[in-house]
Amino acid sequence: MNRKGFTLLEMVVVVIIVSILFLLTIPNVSKVISSVDSKACKALTKVVDSAIVQFRLDYGSDPNSLSDLVNGGYLEADQTSCSNGNALTIIDGHCVIN
Repeated sequence: MNRKGFTLLEMVVVVIIVSILFLLTIPNVSKVISSVDSKACKALTKVVDSAIVQFRLDYGSDPNSLSDLVNGGYLEADQTSCSNGNALTIIDGHCVIN
């Protein structure tokens, strides 16, 4: 009897192997995602610091809040907080993460 196909045992072995591979990779992926969010937030603070410098050059004083930068066209509205939910504020003429 020569049947083509997989037996139930072979399918179970394959599912177990794939499950083990997923269990090994998922924690690494979550670490990478949090690292990317952190680096993106730090990069956004540099963008906001550049906008603060441009505002200072144009008006001779620091902006009071991020809304001053958005209203002046120095930043987009979605650049006032990080992608991971952390809010940004201006303290002493520099952008900081809350």
